[in-house]
Amino acid sequence: MQVRTTNSVNRVSRLAYRIARLRRRAQQLEALSSKYWVVRRVIFASGSLLALLFCKYSGKTAVILACLFLIVFVVVAVYHSRVRDSILRNAMMINIKQIQLARINLDWEQLSRVDQAPPESGPPPEHPFATDLDVTGERSLHRLLDSAVTKEGSQRLKSCLLSNRPDPLIIKKRQSLVRELEGLSLFRDKLHLHAALAGRQMRHRGSTVEPGESKRPQPQPEQWDSNALVDWIEHAVAKDSLRTTVILLATLAAANILLIILAVLNVVPHVWPIVFLIYIAMMIARQTRIATAWGDVQDLEKALRRFRAVFQYLESRHYSGRPQLAAVCAPFLDRRKRPSAELRRVERIAAALGLRTNAILWFMVHLIVPWDFFFTYRLDRLKLEIAQLLPRWLDTWHELEALNSLANFAWLNPRYVFPEIVSDSSLFAARNLGHPLIKPEYKICNDFELNEERRMVILTGSNMAGKSTFLRTVGLNLCLVYAGSPVNAERLHTSLFRLFTCIKVSDSVQDGLSYFYAEVKRLKQLLSAAEAEDDLPLMFLIDEIFRGTNNRERHVGSHAFIRSLSEHKNALGIIATHDLELTKLADEIPGIANFHFREDVGDGRMVFDYQLRPGPCPTTNALQIMRIEGLPV
Repeated sequence: MQVRTTNSVNRVSRLAYRIARLRRRAQQLEALSSKYWVVRRVIFASGSLLALLFCKYSGKTAVILACLFLIVFVVVAVYHSRVRDSILRNAMMINIKQIQLARINLDWEQLSRVDQAPPESGPPPEHPFATDLDVTGERSLHRLLDSAVTKEGSQRLKSCLLSNRPDPLIIKKRQSLVRELEGLSLFRDKLHLHAALAGRQMRHRGSTVEPGESKRPQPQPEQWDSNALVDWIEHAVAKDSLRTTVILLATLAAANILLIILAVLNVVPHVWPIVFLIYIAMMIARQTRIATAWGDVQDLEKALRRFRAVFQYLESRHYSGRPQLAAVCAPFLDRRKRPSAELRRVERIAAALGLRTNAILWFMVHLIVPWDFFFTYRLDRLKLEIAQLLPRWLDTWHELEALNSLANFAWLNPRYVFPEIVSDSSLFAARNLGHPLIKPEYKICNDFELNEERRMVILTGSNMAGKSTFLRTVGLNLCLVYAGSPVNAERLHTSLFRLFTCIKVSDSVQDGLSYFYAEVKRLKQLLSAAEAEDDLPLMFLIDEIFRGTNNRERHVGSHAFIRSLSEHKNALGIIATHDLELTKLADEIPGIANFHFREDVGDGRMVFDYQLRPGPCPTTNALQIMRIEGLPV
């Protein structure tokens, strides 16, 4: 297990320093942009006046002068455009750093302001733990980690966090990649920046920046669907091949040229017009097949150009000393099939098909050779090849986005550790285990262990003492383990489990379910999961068993359920409860232990230390809370 002891305060100061530098650079770029605007206006106004003045005396001089001013104006405009692009990139980098700072501090309000994430679709209600553990949602583990720009990259990260069939080989591989990427903060930031720029161009193509607009850029676009291009290419690939048509037309064109030469030399009679008419008739008959080629190649070229910055950045990187990362990025390192090479082929075909923009030249060329048919055939083959390559490129990119999210989380939390996966027993042993969604200044960490001898913990404590939070602490850290991320602990040795929770059960008016019946159904699912024969043991986290019924029936049902659960040697976990009678089961059933949280009362208020202690809770506080709030007791 790797121990990472860098102080997180250093991360905060480094980010604050970087943001301050970027803001100073933004001011310098804004000042430079303002000067360019002034120079452009001066050049335009003075050039126009001087051209009009010289027009009275010497038309030739006026034309030359106007051309010179136009050239100067264009050069200045080009450099100004570069400055405006730098302003946008600088603003987006500020946003990236502000998001990182908000994630360190768990500042959800700031994160919502600078990271305009789209509304998240909730997990399926039958998922064994997603809803209970706040894995998804507005203030969730996924939102805290997710730095992906594409929807697919975000979804891949979510799938990692929601996995309930963890594979130790996949986890170890992902941990190695996260370790490699953790130290490459510049690589992560630039990949994020290029992806965000590509997404912005995809939504704002053709837009221009007016004077003063760059002062308030919109640097953080919402996530975009990069697979739309794959769908378009797959639908754009023609089902019928032009191969036979091109061969026939080429044969007719060659025969026609040969017959014309032989006729001129009086070797054969003038039969070439017949072949020529057949050649023209076949081209006319198949004209509809190539009618959309020019538009298709333009669309394909524009679409691939939006990915160019991301793909070229991944192509140009050197991955020496990073073997795992090099293996992931292998699709971008094949010289013959890399994206830039395919884009150059598209550009050459686009230039060839662009001949149709000159109608006279296009007509003359087609009298000799089937130009459009040949290059449409090449375009069809290229689209078919790109349709096979593009999913690999995008899959690599989406995987990198998910890995970058995890590596960024690791970099922002240097005191978190990578867990050690144990395969020979059922074990969860943590030192200073903390909740990753609680702000550092309020977080209390605890030691905790489940093993073959202590398979079940009955957790008691007063209201607001921290029982439910501790259940989520265990569950969320297991989600981080399965994703290949470091965890909020000083040390963690754990087996891999199937995770199942019963914490936030709710009734359903639409389905006609009462709270109690919904709870019964959920606990039945949990018990079925414990009874199932599976290579992976079950980790259960239950909060307040059978709270939806009366005390007597709750007491009877809880005892029976816990006894049944304890009989399954492939299950272990925690049951949080207010029912102190359940703590007696630790004396009756081997493998059950009691732990509790407590509180102190002083100056008319309760104080919680959130420290986990062995044994049953010695106090209750419901009446005390009612008394403090002025209710009759």
